Amino acid sequence: MRHIFRARPPVPTEETHRSTPFEVFFDLVFAFAFIRVATFTAQAPTPVALVHSLVLLLLLWWQFTNYAWLTNQVRADVGLVRAGNSVVMAAMFVAALVLPEAWRNGTQSLAAPMTLVLVYIVVRVVYLALTWYISAGNARLRASLRLRVIPVLVSVAALLFGAVVGGAAQTLLWAAAFVIDCIGGLLIAVIVGRASLPSPSHFAERHGLIVIIALGESLISVGVGAGSAGARWPVLIAALLALIMALALWWLYFENAAAPAGQALARIPIQDRTRTGSIAYSLVHFLLIAGIIYLAIGIEVVLAHMTHHPLQQPAGAPLGWTSTTALFGGPALYLIGRALFLRLTVRHTPPAPIAVAGTILALLPVARHLPALAALALVTIILIALVSYERIGWQPTAAAK
Repeated sequence: MRHIFRARPPVPTEETHRSTPFEVFFDLVFAFAFIRVATFTAQAPTPVALVHSLVLLLLLWWQFTNYAWLTNQVRADVGLVRAGNSVVMAAMFVAALVLPEAWRNGTQSLAAPMTLVLVYIVVRVVYLALTWYISAGNARLRASLRLRVIPVLVSVAALLFGAVVGGAAQTLLWAAAFVIDCIGGLLIAVIVGRASLPSPSHFAERHGLIVIIALGESLISVGVGAGSAGARWPVLIAALLALIMALALWWLYFENAAAPAGQALARIPIQDRTRTGSIAYSLVHFLLIAGIIYLAIGIEVVLAHMTHHPLQQPAGAPLGWTSTTALFGGPALYLIGRALFLRLTVRHTPPAPIAVAGTILALLPVARHLPALAALALVTIILIALVSYERIGWQPTAAAK
């Protein structure tokens, strides 16, 4: 009977390993948490709310990218590694549910912020335990893990203290928790060493999956913002514009960035992939995810504006500065992230995306005074123009040669 309860040993990934259905489900839970941030931020879009959403996204993203590294070493759907990832999925699902009440003001309950801190502890402990488990015989990696405990403990202390004190101090302490854990981990990886990337195609695919899932999840903001007014033609037009924007962002990443970047990563010798993987994927991809989430916030607010006074203002009242910033700043951030991603991988990026990002930001004062539907249409037209330009006049594979 003993063999029935014996855990299967970790199975190392091969260079040709592909993402498994289990990993897709894992990524879906994280994307659900991302879009929950957008949903509750759109309900009261203020500058403080945008900062809060940024801090939460950073904390969530740092967990995801650590597990992307872990499951590039061994299969995620086998033995104790699968069990640990299942625990993490459950923890992140709980975190997503309590995210709207993460920030304490005055006499607000400690339950939600403390739950998030507990989730953070569980996710980090499982990661460290699984990494220790799969690193048997790798003295360098285990030495790195011993040091990693230090920034994790300090970041947990900052999270706990922030949850207790609340207010602006919570924002600063939780942001500091991310910086301590992230920068501390990266410094230890540089000094002592970090696991390599035995399967660059799998690593690139995992990050592509989280981008496409986030784009798909962002369309939920259309339904949330439209509510029961989806049959009105101005709302239908706004919904279609939101879909076109998602398609444009999809095209810009998957048609002209993901494949050549993945090929470039595969050409790097295995011992040198860590640096490119850490910067181009683990860090820069956060800009893509944050851009998608901020765009989702803007879309939801646009649709909400269009349903408030449908007879007097069928195209929606002009957006406030915060909502306009989210609607226009999201795509601009996405384009900047994509440009950096291409620069770090294929070593070239055309000036057009940067120019378009600058144009989008420059149009913020104009968009602030437009009806909500017109502002949404304006940024959609700009993205369509960029896609058309790149489809006709630029191919990153040629630039990478």
